[in-house]
Amino acid sequence: MSEGQHRRLVLVTGMSGAGKSTAVRTLEDLGWEVVDNLPLMLLDRLLDAPAPTDGDEERPLAVVVDARTRGFDPARTVARIQKRREQGDDVGILFLDCTGAELVRRFSETRRRHPLAPDRPAEDGIARERELLQPLRQAADQLIDTTDLNVHTLAQELRSRFATPEAGVTLSIMSFGFARGVPRNADLVLDMRFLRNPHWDPELKPMTGLDQPVADYVAADPAYAEALDRIDGLLALLLPRYAAEGKSYVTIAFGCTGGRHRSVHVAETIGRRLRGRGFSPTILHRDLAPH
Repeated sequence: MSEGQHRRLVLVTGMSGAGKSTAVRTLEDLGWEVVDNLPLMLLDRLLDAPAPTDGDEERPLAVVVDARTRGFDPARTVARIQKRREQGDDVGILFLDCTGAELVRRFSETRRRHPLAPDRPAEDGIARERELLQPLRQAADQLIDTTDLNVHTLAQELRSRFATPEAGVTLSIMSFGFARGVPRNADLVLDMRFLRNPHWDPELKPMTGLDQPVADYVAADPAYAEALDRIDGLLALLLPRYAAEGKSYVTIAFGCTGGRHRSVHVAETIGRRLRGRGFSPTILHRDLAPH
């Protein structure tokens, strides 16, 4: 690539079964050019390819590398990435991680064999791969733990990170239920269980925080108005500070007991307020679907 022209590239890597296939499909949908399982000896050649001369805008590039890649050497790969960064290339590393227990469950459900343990239990391959990939995990500038994410929520997380960014932070707001655990990727967690609970009203229980009767019920709590004003003020203070410190992605998680009433309503309300401040948050309700 000619001097002064630096193509954006993201190296996509991580644990087998952690969601790399979903990452590839999502990035392609976002307009990225994706190269899967590229021999590492060709990476520099790919980056040095001349820019298009026909006037077409060059697309950002994602290269998938993992234990299947010919000549795979994580430590040398990290050194190569660092060298390209020193030359001015915009090169990042996205690492998809997942707990061992969840990976075992996924391999069991799909009846796939782990690529590093074709004739042994998946646990052996997972342990070997985790050790092998440690240099890339440590060097990653973007880490997504997919343990609690399904295909759709992972795709949404990727879209929020890799869609063409606007100025400032890329903001995600989610609701969740503490009964199913705290989201692993949240930067700020706010507990809404101090508000009156529509769950105990037989008419409101089947509804969600997206329904107006539930919204009215929650908003009638004496602490509601002041609490939301203070949360709004806190975020108005923190988000520009995050941007000033170079943090590009922020996820704010609002929790209640089941993740269907109070947290949903507050996430939607705060999302509207932040849009009024010029932000464009992505809103996700993790536990709203029936389960």
